[in-house]
Order: sequence, then C-alpha cells, then structure tokens
Amino acid sequence: MATGFGIIGCGLISKFHARAIADVPGAELVACYDTVPEAADRLAAETGCKAYHSLDALLADPRVEVVTVATPSGAHMEPAVAAAEAGKHVIVEKPLEITLERCDAIIRACEKADVVLSTIFPSRFHDVGQLLKRAVDEGRFGRLVLGDAYVKWWRTQQYYDSGAWRGTWELDGGGALMNQAIHSVDLLLWFMGPLAEVRAEFALLGHERIAVEDVAVAALRFANGALGTIEATTASYPGHKKRIEIHGTKGTAIMEEEDLIFWEFAEPQPEDEEIRRKMAERKSGTGGAADPAAIGHHGHARQFADVLEAIRTGRKPLIDGYEGRRAVEAILAIYLSAERGQPVRLPLTADPQLQVRTVGVGNFVRSRTCQ
Repeated sequence: MATGFGIIGCGLISKFHARAIADVPGAELVACYDTVPEAADRLAAETGCKAYHSLDALLADPRVEVVTVATPSGAHMEPAVAAAEAGKHVIVEKPLEITLERCDAIIRACEKADVVLSTIFPSRFHDVGQLLKRAVDEGRFGRLVLGDAYVKWWRTQQYYDSGAWRGTWELDGGGALMNQAIHSVDLLLWFMGPLAEVRAEFALLGHERIAVEDVAVAALRFANGALGTIEATTASYPGHKKRIEIHGTKGTAIMEEEDLIFWEFAEPQPEDEEIRRKMAERKSGTGGAADPAAIGHHGHARQFADVLEAIRTGRKPLIDGYEGRRAVEAILAIYLSAERGQPVRLPLTADPQLQVRTVGVGNFVRSRTCQ
C-alpha cells in the first residue's frame, strides 16, 4: 500500500511537491490544505487529492502519513509542530524556519513524537552534488583551503509585489540569502564543514517596497581553517547560473547548477576522465536564476524517496532537522555581522547578546529576533 502524503500550503512550490510525490514509487498524494480554501481546491483539482479547509481535518485523516510543509518561510513552525503532534512524519520546505528558536521547536516536536523530520534541500540529491561530496569525504581535495558560493539571480519587482509575505523579515526571514541562496549555503557547508566566523555586508539596491536585502556578500572562516565567500543577489539582470567552487591543496572542482565545469586532482583516478566526459555532455538550464518556477522537481522526488526509506528502515534521512537548522544559523550569522559591522562567531547560541534588537544598516531599520 502506498504511503499517503498531505501538502500544507498550496502556493507555487506545492506544485513541485505534488509532481515529486507522483514520481516516487510507493508514494501517493492524498490530501492538501491551505488557509485560502480556493488554493487547496485548485491543487486538489489538478492532482486528484482531497482538499481540506481545516488543518485539523487534514491531520485527522488516517491516510495522511507524511506531510510536506510548503507555507511561507516564517509560517513553517505551527503546521510542522501540529503535524508531529498528530503523529505524522514531517518534510519542511527550505528554510526549516527563520529563527533558531522556531527551528528548535520543530526539531523538539518531531523528536518527542518520534517521527521523521527532513528539510528540503534537493540540490544535495543531484548527481554533481553527490559526486563532489564523495570526493571531499575520500580526501581527494587534500586540505580544503577555499570554498565559494555565488548566487547572482534576477527577480522582478512584480515578484516581490505578488505576495504580501515576500521581502519581509517576518515571513520571508530575509531576502537573497534566506530565500534564494540558502540552497547553495547548504551545499557549501555540506562540502566544507561548519562555519567558525563570518564577516558580511548587505544592501537593498535593485528593488523597492521590500524590507530585506537584495545584495549580500560574506567572508567566511570554516571550523577546519579554510576560508570562503558567499555572494548572493536578486538584482543581477538577467540572472546567472548558481556556482560553487571547492579548492584544496590536491584538487579543484567547480559546479554550475547541475553541471560540473571543472574537475582536476593531483592524484588522478581512472574514473576522472569518464566523469569529465559525462559532465561535458550535460547542459542544465539556468534553474531559478530569473524565474522561480523554472526549476525541476527531480531533486525533491529523490529526497522524498530518501525520507520514505528512512521511515521504513528507522535510519535518519540524509537531511534532518539539524542539517536544515545549520544553514539557517549560517545565514542569521551573516545578517548579524552586517548589522553589527563586525565579525560574528558561530555557533550563535554561544552569544548571549542575540536578543530582540533594533538596528539600522544602510536602507534597513527594523526589529527582529536572531535566536
């Protein structure tokens, strides 16, 4: 019998969740819910699942064993916690939440209920990401010295105007970093290891009527001593492929979207030439560089399959709640560094000054919680 999925939040990303579920053997979309009843009705009509106009009603449906939370970023905690308390396994679209306190509430609820929790980072499941991670784990790069992530995308003003939650600290949790670049931040941490310190700047330069950054840069020091950078923007017309570079004393690899564009090591292995040949034949598109809907759902499908395997075997999913929390922590540290105008050390929970604060940085004057 197929495992029943329910989708909570029926906006743009829910369509990708629905397509991914349809592609996973042994999975079936059986229900959906949105605070806007018409949105749930539309998704149900498109997919053949049952639309609920009450979250409690969806969670009471015994057919729903796994829920995917696809609400705005700052509204993930409440439905995720409710689902865990109802005994449902939980998959949360990135970011896990927009503060560490809210991330931790989700993690605690899922641990207490003994249900699986996973944070959506589909890029980890793409072939090139798996290939780079394996090379790192095998020590092929030698000592890691430099890791860089570049997400130079384009979003129109209409994109931000299309939803009241977009471009807000309260529900979007941030701008180019928290919403768009978080996938690359996660990959960079996965490859390079945890951060020790960040120094950052951000600005609002290309858009109006939003409270968050559309340009951000950060200098990084990883716990292993390596350095790195993150550059993120939604104001770079016409939008460019996201790029990650990993450099070490014995090798370098560079990926753009799902393509490997450089792969060279001081100690070659027989499969290297075949890897380069296969990757040279691939030409992925620009992904979400200019259009948030121009992404594939295959990474989601692989991640959903991983979650089902974790449920079946009792192992942890590849990306659990703590992995999702790590990317959020890194981005909050970058924001805090930009606000303070000074380096910020990680982990953030070690800093007793992370309280509700009023700050002014460039075009920003706001109050927000960093823990």
